[in-house]
Amino acid sequence: SLRKTKSMREALSERGLLQDFLSKHPPSLAAKYFPTAAASEPLANYMDLEYVGTVAIGTPAQEFAVLFDTGSSNLWVPSIRCSSEACADHRRYNPALSSTYRGTTDSISIWYGTGSMVGYLAYDTVRVANIQVSNQIFGLSVVEPGSFLYYMPFDGFLGLAFPSISSSNATPVFDNMMSQGLVSQNLFSIYLSPNENGSFVMFGGIDDTYFSGNLSWIPLSSETYWQVKVDRYITMYGRPIACPYGCQGIVDSGTSLLAGPPAGIGNIQYELGYMVNCDFISRLPDIIFIINGIPFPLPPQAYIRQDGSCTSGFAAFSLHTAAGDLWILGDVFLRRYYSVFDRANNMVGLAPAL
Repeated sequence: SLRKTKSMREALSERGLLQDFLSKHPPSLAAKYFPTAAASEPLANYMDLEYVGTVAIGTPAQEFAVLFDTGSSNLWVPSIRCSSEACADHRRYNPALSSTYRGTTDSISIWYGTGSMVGYLAYDTVRVANIQVSNQIFGLSVVEPGSFLYYMPFDGFLGLAFPSISSSNATPVFDNMMSQGLVSQNLFSIYLSPNENGSFVMFGGIDDTYFSGNLSWIPLSSETYWQVKVDRYITMYGRPIACPYGCQGIVDSGTSLLAGPPAGIGNIQYELGYMVNCDFISRLPDIIFIINGIPFPLPPQAYIRQDGSCTSGFAAFSLHTAAGDLWILGDVFLRRYYSVFDRANNMVGLAPAL
């Protein structure tokens, strides 16, 4: 089960800290997909994330709230050795309390905009719902960047992308689920509800009571992220508005917005206006993505964020790959479409969510 929590943006806004944070840490979505010391990943990228689930690590179990992220591959949580301010308000793993803990001398670092999560790798038993994974490698943070991770509604991350992008070559949790024979099918599915409860990640199965019609299967264009080819043109008012030569899309539960190149996003924002009159949302058009020849419309109720005021759920970022410009199909998209991530066939399945 996933629960919809108060986002970091809401927590900072309530404390009057939001504008100061944004001025110091402007978002740079591109950095998540090509992280380097020069292109580090601002914590602001996680400001609007709200879907959090629980994992248990160790024997007896120590529970942590984590973000189930199809846009990264590592499992990590704070260590009892972490003295950073960001760790102070979160649960920390204590290896001395687990009889199944096995330490290593290997380090791990994951870049963020104000520094990096620096720590070490260890092995222990990890439980996700009723699935118990033995000898799972995971990261334990010793240093976490900045004070603002303090306001995050989760303790750590559980990455669900491919091993090829895992920091320190750590085997992802789902790969161990597959290799240990813990799932009946080598796939998982995600349903994101707009409500506080009801969202979930299902490992090894598909629940067809949460979507209408049939799943549309889309082959991956890269086995790194869950990346697919978006066909020529994204349309609005029945005419092309973006992606004129085709582009690439990453299906990413760890990004809240729907992000794309500045030119395409600029065209969309120009048509919408940045601040939208909440009374006129129903008059706005669908925005349609064509993926593998299949139209995936997003109605205005999906792409307009309503939290007091009404704003666009689109964000601009610039990242060109050899296969084309990159679009990030984040939670704005995933709330509309039940999604299946099929490792056996390297495909993504999408169907309208109920």
